[in-house]
Amino acid sequence: MDQWFIADCEDGAMVGQTDISEPALSPDRLLPAEGLPLRVARELYESVKDLPIVSPHGHIPVEWFAQDKHFANPTDLFITPDHYVTRILHGQGVPLSALGVGQTDFTEAQARDAFLLFGKYWFAFAGTPMRYWFEDSLVRVFGIKEKFGPDSAGAIYDELNEMLKAPEFSTRSLSNRFNMEFVSTTDDPVDDLKLHDQVNADPQFKPFVAPAFRPDKYLEPSRADWPQLVRALGASADVDASTYVGFTEAMRRRRRYFKDHGAVLSDHSHADLNSERLSDGEVRMLFTEAYAGSIGAGDAVRLRAHLFNDQARLAQEDGLVMTVHPAIARNYDAAAFANYGADVGGDIPARAEFVEALRPLLNEYGDNSDFHFVAFTDDETVYSRELAPLAGFYPSFYIGAPWWFIDAPDSISRYFHAVVPYAGFAKLSGFIDDTRAICSIPSRHDMNRRVTANFVSSLVCDRRISMDEALAIMRAQVSTQPKRVFKIEDAEQGK
Repeated sequence: MDQWFIADCEDGAMVGQTDISEPALSPDRLLPAEGLPLRVARELYESVKDLPIVSPHGHIPVEWFAQDKHFANPTDLFITPDHYVTRILHGQGVPLSALGVGQTDFTEAQARDAFLLFGKYWFAFAGTPMRYWFEDSLVRVFGIKEKFGPDSAGAIYDELNEMLKAPEFSTRSLSNRFNMEFVSTTDDPVDDLKLHDQVNADPQFKPFVAPAFRPDKYLEPSRADWPQLVRALGASADVDASTYVGFTEAMRRRRRYFKDHGAVLSDHSHADLNSERLSDGEVRMLFTEAYAGSIGAGDAVRLRAHLFNDQARLAQEDGLVMTVHPAIARNYDAAAFANYGADVGGDIPARAEFVEALRPLLNEYGDNSDFHFVAFTDDETVYSRELAPLAGFYPSFYIGAPWWFIDAPDSISRYFHAVVPYAGFAKLSGFIDDTRAICSIPSRHDMNRRVTANFVSSLVCDRRISMDEALAIMRAQVSTQPKRVFKIEDAEQGK
């Protein structure tokens, strides 16, 4: 990556700087402080820092790639689409509307005001990964080394605004420049995926853009619009989905369609991971009730658990990786959801439970090493108690990297300490960036490479692994491991 970035300073003042007001980035950020651990971590980081970015779970809209989106202004790039940023500003009392969220007629003057608010409340980002990513992007993507804050936000906005007019800052140009090899979008099962085909047919565009099968709402019979969703699914699969058998066939066809168009995974984010199956008679009866809109709340939950288990069963046929992101209280803030819709920062993590919820699923499919099940969580308490032991035993089970609320340097370090002793590096997913903020993608991946180098260097310095092993682990975590876990190489063959 760093071959295209603004070069890091390498003079003595930078390497050993103590002036905390200096905004330029230290080349040793997130590495050990000094001595042998620092020297080892530097070598480990250097061995992977330029490897291509593999991003199997992300949220950049495919339309941005297809249209080669040019960002209207710095707010359109850094603030409005990034719920990591908007939630912190909202926590300081800034209305989401003032940040462009949910606004269709947001003017240039309003966008500049939003960026000034970002500067005004910059103090609220101290210690957060959002601050790290933004400062990293300013320096390494745009070459802006002026310290960001309330006094400089206006001038930096103007400088960025001028730069964004250049063709090298369009979505496709940035993706090529970031050395992105594989990126996954998030897609509805009824999408036709024509835009993915269009993007991937362009030989000038380096990344492979894979769709991700996201059937959550089709597996939630408690939704008022579930019958309409079922009909839409059936229409997209050219099958009558009004019965359980027809619905299952529609899912089978649409999953296969997604795989044929480059998908490597299905992604699931329910309130829990209950996977208990129903009897054949009961599932047919409950499906009929749900389709008629007469199912009770408890039975809707039971039916959802069965339909979720069906996704694992279908994965035995089509080979799609199954990823889960449970236990998020979605749209927790009712007013924000009503006024601005989903994905604006108003979601809150909840307590997660994996062991009992997944017992039916893992007892049936867990020993199939060709089935890959990747469990993500925002509940750090389950890493060593539940996820690592499950991954250590089941051939199918992998532990997802820290995600969303915990994809920060400290929590990534805690993750390694919590799971590696019980499951080993070989059962980790590799990093995901989980973002709509495109300029943060290289910053996030570089951050993870540095934190990984820090942790692996500690094993070398403790004489627990050799340097050769450490170098192999680094390459695996950055490149070969996510490709293997998410079965990426097969999807990329046509690019």
